[in-house]
Amino acid sequence: MLRKSPLLPAAAIAAAFASVFAFGGPAAAQPKPVKVALIEDTTGPLEAYAKQSVTGFKLGLEYATKGSMTVGGRKIVLVEKDSQGKPDVGRTLLGEAFGDDDADIAVGGTSSAVALAMLPVAAEYKKVFLVEPAVADSITGDKWNRYIFRTSRNSTQDAVSNALAIGKPGTVIATLGQDYAFGRDGVAAFRRALEPTGAKIVAEEYAPPTTTDFTAVAQRLFDALDKQSGKKVIWVIWAGADPMAKLMALDPAKHGIALATGGNILPAMQGWKGLVGMEGATYYYFAIPKNPVNDWLVAEHQKRFGGPPDFFTAGGMAAGVALVAALEKTQGKADAETLIAAMEGLSFETPKGTMTFRAEDHQALQSMYGFKLTDDPAMKWAVPVLTHEFGIKDIAVPVTNKR
Repeated sequence: MLRKSPLLPAAAIAAAFASVFAFGGPAAAQPKPVKVALIEDTTGPLEAYAKQSVTGFKLGLEYATKGSMTVGGRKIVLVEKDSQGKPDVGRTLLGEAFGDDDADIAVGGTSSAVALAMLPVAAEYKKVFLVEPAVADSITGDKWNRYIFRTSRNSTQDAVSNALAIGKPGTVIATLGQDYAFGRDGVAAFRRALEPTGAKIVAEEYAPPTTTDFTAVAQRLFDALDKQSGKKVIWVIWAGADPMAKLMALDPAKHGIALATGGNILPAMQGWKGLVGMEGATYYYFAIPKNPVNDWLVAEHQKRFGGPPDFFTAGGMAAGVALVAALEKTQGKADAETLIAAMEGLSFETPKGTMTFRAEDHQALQSMYGFKLTDDPAMKWAVPVLTHEFGIKDIAVPVTNKR
């Protein structure tokens, strides 16, 4: 015989519902996650840069949240996309991230050309786009809009630090750059930065980013410098497949010419063992900065991946800790207006030390490192040894946007 369940009194029913709502019943009790779109060129000519940036960004989020991936009571959820080194793809993916995926924030832009194509999309959707690691000055210059922030260094920071490292009275320089925004912006900034040093540029050459044979362009640079007197240097600004070994094979020393360039990733620097004594300035080398964030990055990267962090790993980590610092300041609010107000003037600790988002153009001001190459037989690459840290006050970065 079936027994009837007794009717519960109204007070008991109310108590039961209260218990459900208090202890994990409806999903409304869980705050909406912060959705971050991470869009990098993880295939294509800058694949190595992009993959380092992605690794560094994730490590930065982990470090800054102490492993919780939570800030302001909200989980951080990543949506990863591959822009393939193609500006039209990057533009489309950022639109999808903001429009279809409902991302609150986007991070990325490996190639400067891709990043520049993405900037207007951030303005269209009125959402923050944190650029890392693209370098062209125009990103925070004449193509900038108020939704754009950048943790990566810009061409001027590269150029000023390298000008301070190699620019001396009587030095004559010819430049080789890639024929797009990164190369042209970089050489223009380098030219301006050299003016007070007494050095001068006497020739400029630009080549497609896919160039593999540098014989003709190098000969034109040799010819231009052969007409000059003084210390002769070819300064190279190049992203992707590094041309330094190929230029060395053309024997510039026969013309009394030295090669110079900024820093690069460790695989590229394996071809620099023949450049011992070369001076320049770099964004990052794992053994140079001395601070707790870099100590953590070096130790964790060695433990997890069996080697030290590289150039763009540090940049990715800087973007990750910057994002968390901003969300901590807003107590988890991720709408653009609240973030912009929090991020303008924000300082945060990175593997390179303190960075600060300048309020005028949202460029992260940061140190750069003068170096001289040495050969350590224990290392597969030429080792940049610190000669001088160029701090924020040493690197005058003009504000060139149209705010």
